[in-house]
Amino acid sequence: MKFRPLHDRVVVRRLESDEKTKGGIIIPDSAKEKPQEGEIAAVGSGSRDEHGNLVPLDVKKGDKILFGKWSGTEVKIDGVDLLIMKESDIMGVIGK
Repeated sequence: MKFRPLHDRVVVRRLESDEKTKGGIIIPDSAKEKPQEGEIAAVGSGSRDEHGNLVPLDVKKGDKILFGKWSGTEVKIDGVDLLIMKESDIMGVIGK
């Protein structure tokens, strides 16, 4: 991918949701909700504080994250559906 987000933005690849429930019922595509979990594909350099110092992001490429249902902007880069969002839209890192 030849895309680098600016400042405090990150590029997220959604993780696929389960095809069936715990009880074994298969969920059709039309009834699935978009997953709120993703993996960081790229990160910006960070934001600037009031003194002009660079503040790096807390997340890094490869982190699995949880984000809000309506967070980010959906884009298609190199044929892949991705989300671009600010670091503040991320609720937390999974598995750390």
